[in-house]
Amino acid sequence: MPQSSSQAIHLHTLVQGQGFPILCLHGHPGTGQSLSVFTQHLSTRFRTIAPDLRGYGRSRAATAFVMTDHLNDLETLLDQYAIARCLVLGWSLGGILALELTLRMPERVSGLVLVATAARPRSNHPAIQWQDNAYTGVASILNWFNPGWQWNMDTFGRRSLYRYLIQQHTPTAYQYLAKEALPAYLQTSSRATQALSMALQRGYNRLSDLAAIQCPCLVLAGADDRHITAASSLETAQALPQADYHCYPNAAHLFPWEIPAIVRADIDRWLDQNPTVVTPLEGFHAASTDL
Repeated sequence: MPQSSSQAIHLHTLVQGQGFPILCLHGHPGTGQSLSVFTQHLSTRFRTIAPDLRGYGRSRAATAFVMTDHLNDLETLLDQYAIARCLVLGWSLGGILALELTLRMPERVSGLVLVATAARPRSNHPAIQWQDNAYTGVASILNWFNPGWQWNMDTFGRRSLYRYLIQQHTPTAYQYLAKEALPAYLQTSSRATQALSMALQRGYNRLSDLAAIQCPCLVLAGADDRHITAASSLETAQALPQADYHCYPNAAHLFPWEIPAIVRADIDRWLDQNPTVVTPLEGFHAASTDL
């Protein structure tokens, strides 16, 4: 990633629960709120910290920025909350940032949950036609007013770009699309889109560096993910020294919204099998600054 020359900014952050901290990082487009499928569940046992990344949601970007600025912001956020060590959960772009954060400060990351992401992300998304955008617009508007309406899902949803984001067109998935996806899309700035596009154009690839990540990792993928393929997620899992991998059939990039109960149960099981990732280390402290 190119180096940044800008200063860290204050990130609007949703904090829930008590206990060991879990830093939750959203994708593009996204906000901290769009991770509620994870945070509402995990916050019953842990303290979840879900920021709006720079240029997303309520974390405004006053000027253009590069992807490394996200890392500066997140390091500052950990200091502000006096978080010396945390588990990091990242979805899509958030997973890439989770990997980068771990490579930058391995002593502060106890473990990783990587959702629909990869260290060398690859896509097999078909070319987008004008009809795709038209159907997506209609499906989104109708779903906003009546989330999970079966007629809309069958008539417009299955013909829209949603068909590449999800495989299971259920009321649950469409309720998440209305409540989480559409607001996040509307709150994603052009500067955030530009920063991500610049990074992708350079051909992001961190596979050769993953051997340095020694903490336990859980890598989750959807078998029909067109945005970041399951094959690229598996490649990442195989390059990590301590990784468990799960691939969900008949599910795509937004699989946590398609099969939320299954995904949460798998995360819970992994946490129970790897208790060190949510265990504080005695005598381990971070600098604290006033919020």
